[in-house]
Amino acid sequence: MDINYIHSLFLKCKSVSIDTRKIVPDSLFVAIKGDRFDANTFAIEALEKGASYVIIDNKEYFIDQRTILVEDSLIALQELAKFHRAYLKLPIIALTGSNGKTTTKELIHVVLSKKYKTKATIGNLNNHIGVPLTLLSFDSETEIGIVEMGANHKKEIEFLCELAKPDYGYITNFGKAHLEGFGGVEGVIEAKSEMYHYLLENDKLAFINLEDPIQVEKAKILKAYTFGINKESANVNITAVKANPFVEIKYADHTVVSHLIGLYNANNINAALAIGKYFSVDDTAIKEALESYIPENNRSQLVTKGTNQIILDAYNANPSSMSVAITNFIQLDHPNKIMILGDMFELGQETQLEHKAIVTMLSNEENVTCYFIGKAFYDTRVDKDNFYFYDAFEAFASHLKATKIENSMLLIKGSRGMALERTLDFLY
Repeated sequence: MDINYIHSLFLKCKSVSIDTRKIVPDSLFVAIKGDRFDANTFAIEALEKGASYVIIDNKEYFIDQRTILVEDSLIALQELAKFHRAYLKLPIIALTGSNGKTTTKELIHVVLSKKYKTKATIGNLNNHIGVPLTLLSFDSETEIGIVEMGANHKKEIEFLCELAKPDYGYITNFGKAHLEGFGGVEGVIEAKSEMYHYLLENDKLAFINLEDPIQVEKAKILKAYTFGINKESANVNITAVKANPFVEIKYADHTVVSHLIGLYNANNINAALAIGKYFSVDDTAIKEALESYIPENNRSQLVTKGTNQIILDAYNANPSSMSVAITNFIQLDHPNKIMILGDMFELGQETQLEHKAIVTMLSNEENVTCYFIGKAFYDTRVDKDNFYFYDAFEAFASHLKATKIENSMLLIKGSRGMALERTLDFLY
């Protein structure tokens, strides 16, 4: 596999795709085998749809001089991305963490775009396939690249850092996410800290949130740029934070009123502010960028349906993000509050314990109606007047059809597999 040659062909293409449904003219198609299909079989289709070249790893599907045959298409994609990153030599910011990665990435993007030609991970393409695709989306006009990195096992962040070779890194937090793959919270800390190890070994800079004691400890050995709330020693000191329900922060002589809900989003905003300051983005431009960002894709969205206001946070959930979302919701001032909480996935042996902890957390809340959806929550059910448990969404939907919810504030939170945004179909 001659990566230099493949890269020369790639530079002639407008984009890279691994999905023939998204092929555009003059693109490069990489045939990656999936669990249910062999993408080599789509090579001809890719060319027919306008791809200039296809990379395959099964010689049976070799077509003509437009076909690049390699031993492993996935490895070829990753090596091509690594080569392209070195070829461009642009500064790259990488971020990972248990919660808030995508929101923080989007905030950093809008802030830096006020001054630089910036490109960032699209959506949550943050794994061993998504990160290479992100790197290959950067071009000679890109001045700063932002790469989101996700992981559910140890050594994944280490691998992704070797591909992206970031100059700057930020870890949003260390929470109870993917416990099954990491082997517990200590495993989460160890895995996410793989980014710190890379930054340390390569004399790169970490952005550090002084609100997080784990980050403070790590900063002792890292080259760091810091931020925090009422932290005079920080490079960027945020002087005030509140949320009711939208997050508002103050720094220097500026007040930012965001479209993000919940105090748990304050650190995401603060990180983007700090990174903007580091890269010398004007304060007024930072304020404009942060205030312009509107969340989507079921991430802390405020939705109105009839007389109801809904905090829709149904993109994902783990014990850490669930706890902070609940805490924030309880603090909101509204006479009729309803929580619709769905199962949290990938918790392994901690599943029952963590779902029980959420139920217990709410046990003293008398003024909030709580609906718990999914088998894990159902297995921890208790008898309480304002608690309702359903083992599946369909059972909950039947209840909704027979119940009129109005003049209420609702929190909808659950793992992606629960698809709790379906609840909106039953609210009027």
